[in-house]
Amino acid sequence: MTQPHTVLGLETSCDETAAAVVRLTDGRAEVLSSVVGSQIAAHAPYGGVVPEIAARAHVESIDAIAAEALQQAGLGYGDLTGVAATAGPGLVGGVMVGLSFGKAVALARGLPLVAVNHLEGHAVSARLGAEVPYPFLLLLVSGGHCQLLAVDGVGACRRLGSTIDDAAGEAFDKIAKTLGLPYPGGPALEKLAQGGDASRFELPRMLLGRKDCDFSFSGLKTAAARLAEGLTSEAERRDLAAAVQAAIARQLAERSDRAMQAYAHEHEGRGLRFVVAGGVAANGAVRARLQETAAARGFAFTAPPLAYCTDNAAMIALAGAERLALGLTDALDAAARPRWPLDAAAAVANPTHPAGRKGAKA
Repeated sequence: MTQPHTVLGLETSCDETAAAVVRLTDGRAEVLSSVVGSQIAAHAPYGGVVPEIAARAHVESIDAIAAEALQQAGLGYGDLTGVAATAGPGLVGGVMVGLSFGKAVALARGLPLVAVNHLEGHAVSARLGAEVPYPFLLLLVSGGHCQLLAVDGVGACRRLGSTIDDAAGEAFDKIAKTLGLPYPGGPALEKLAQGGDASRFELPRMLLGRKDCDFSFSGLKTAAARLAEGLTSEAERRDLAAAVQAAIARQLAERSDRAMQAYAHEHEGRGLRFVVAGGVAANGAVRARLQETAAARGFAFTAPPLAYCTDNAAMIALAGAERLALGLTDALDAAARPRWPLDAAAAVANPTHPAGRKGAKA
């Protein structure tokens, strides 16, 4: 039996201030506590996340939320073997808050620090609720990210596809806004879509001429916004919401299917597992479509428990604990990074967003 690692995780990359305590024993994770402080009410009047408001809210609440996570776990700082904090990618003002707090804890208590890539946290989030051995194929789909990755081990990720413009969750939120739905838009659009006729509106299918695994949602977003302007009834709004949800699910499934074919060929059909993580994995229609795709290709399907689909600190603590178990730690001068690709080699060789262009965080 290897030494258990009990890690305090901190997550402040966007608009949730989160802290959690996770214990890793012989590769098995136990979540001792997970506390998430939401900022939805603060950002709702603006229809989206305001970085300055988010950073200020993180400063005001990080200390109390970390204390609550330790209290719920029944532990003190002296019981920890390490501290892990998101160091990017994300809104850099918020990232700096959690990372600075983590550094302070590490310095004051003499603990090792692990500066965690937020995307790596999502990549391991399914391991919080089930035994998910490496390697596996991952679809990371959230408000800021949309990528297909071959996850070969701790920190070993190869990018197979990525969005060239908007992320799927971003498309959900922005289309929801054009439909007059409240923030956060994704869950509101899913609720509106219930009972809608997805075939009523024809929406564009992007990148049809390409055979790779990249995504694009900007054209869908624009087309839906134009249709939304001419709607006159609640039934039409419901049908458009259903059509948007189906179109996003279809594109995610189509690209995932391509990645599954390539991945299965590489692994000769052995131990095939498809993991879906990120906030959009909580969408029922998307999850059902991806489950069908995985089953058709002979892949076992895994998604995190709903509590760990959206941003949380338990996934950061687990990613940190896995690195700590391998002796991978960071110095106290670790930098906060607004952009931090999981597959650095692919980002350099084939950047999805060349310098000067705005786009997804990764």
